[in-house]
Amino acid sequence: MLSHFLNLEWKQYFRSAHWQKGIAIKIIMVFFALYFIVAFIGLGVGGYYILKKEFPEQDPLQLVNSYLLYAILGDLIFRYLMQKLPVMNIKPMLILPIKKSKLVHYVLGKSSVSFFNFLGLFFYVPFAVVLMIEGYDTLGVLGWLFTMILIIQSANFLNFLINKNNIALGVIVALLVGLIALQKFDIYNVTAFGGKIFDAIYANPIYSLIGVAVLAVLYHLNFKQLFGLLYLDEAVKTKVEEAKSVDLSFADKLGDVAPFIKNDMRLIWRNKRTKTVFLMSFLFLFYGLIFFTQKTYQEMPAMLMFASLFVTGGFALNYGQFIPAWDSAHYKLLMSQSFKYRKFLESKWILMVVMTTILYFLSFPYLYFGVDTFLMITAGAIFNIGFNSLFLLYAGSFNRKRIDLNKSGFGNTQGTSATQFIIIIPIMGIPMLLFWLFNKFVGGNSGYIVVASIGVISLLCKNYAMNFIEKKYIKDKYIMINAFGKEA
Repeated sequence: MLSHFLNLEWKQYFRSAHWQKGIAIKIIMVFFALYFIVAFIGLGVGGYYILKKEFPEQDPLQLVNSYLLYAILGDLIFRYLMQKLPVMNIKPMLILPIKKSKLVHYVLGKSSVSFFNFLGLFFYVPFAVVLMIEGYDTLGVLGWLFTMILIIQSANFLNFLINKNNIALGVIVALLVGLIALQKFDIYNVTAFGGKIFDAIYANPIYSLIGVAVLAVLYHLNFKQLFGLLYLDEAVKTKVEEAKSVDLSFADKLGDVAPFIKNDMRLIWRNKRTKTVFLMSFLFLFYGLIFFTQKTYQEMPAMLMFASLFVTGGFALNYGQFIPAWDSAHYKLLMSQSFKYRKFLESKWILMVVMTTILYFLSFPYLYFGVDTFLMITAGAIFNIGFNSLFLLYAGSFNRKRIDLNKSGFGNTQGTSATQFIIIIPIMGIPMLLFWLFNKFVGGNSGYIVVASIGVISLLCKNYAMNFIEKKYIKDKYIMINAFGKEA
């Protein structure tokens, strides 16, 4: 039966009219996957020796164990945002003499072989092999590795349960941030606590059986949930959802652009892909922690500027690159209405500017890393508000790919074209290059000043830029209507 299911899915995939579309994107995704696989294997093989060299007085395994709690919570957040849950066209199966339990077991089993479940193993397995080569207790290492596999699979099934619950995501993010804060401000030694748990598993591998029990419970909960939904009338009936209205009257103060902004806010909140982009914007606030806390990057100013742009530009960069494709489903209707195109474009610009400003205020805690770091983030925020918001709006006039907002959020490359790769050069490459040049050859605060100045000048030239952008959109109006009208 398993081979039959696999055979059907194989045929469904390759006989689909869509699989050949976006083949270039699929190739790029494969290269990204290969990059991460090689990086994780390299980290797994060399991690032990790197830690031994950098921290000669500490045990590499204990060091890794002490940070595993953070890694598990980070993995859950990553999965929530990135992992697509497995789907299967069950309607034809339900009229055949196939037990529902087999269908449910197949779907759950399919989820357990997701790429996300193997990614961590590309680190844990080589690291465990190195530990055994270096003389660690084989039984203890195998127990530790078995626990890691159980945790990965448990995270997979937990993600199944919480994937549509934003409150659960908020709780996990708050827990992770709280643990980091407790450790950072010496309130509680979280790393020592986490380390003791996994050290105990290495010392007594029998404790790994707790992971088996957790995994069994999560699998049972998933099975029960899916089994309860697996009825033919449930599969064929049209899903009806009541739209929840939110008071957006505060936007009326913005005048003629208010109706467009209200529509955008509803669009963002009522669709998973746009909502994911919105929520991810706040996660990008923590992107700077990767760079500002590492000594390696302190001598790479261009990379620090790269991080600074991302800290406040999460929303503008991710949302702005797909303007106006977010409206592609109703673009024809939209363009048949009587309104000024300029107002439609300005609403998008205001949305990007407001969100970048909010993210900038939320980035104030980066003052902890010093005034220079905060000046860099400030320069990046001004560049995002002034230059990037306008340039992304202009780049949007080249978007020709329809986006179906009913489909899932992350891992979905729908709407992606060469435009999204080319725009990286001006929005990220220019500020990085200018900052590096002025920082190296002029010195002082010239790097910050130049990057921020481009943002200020762009802001001063906003009306001219908007006139130019509006003309470009009007010129390409019918090309975009035709392109967005095609099947995604």
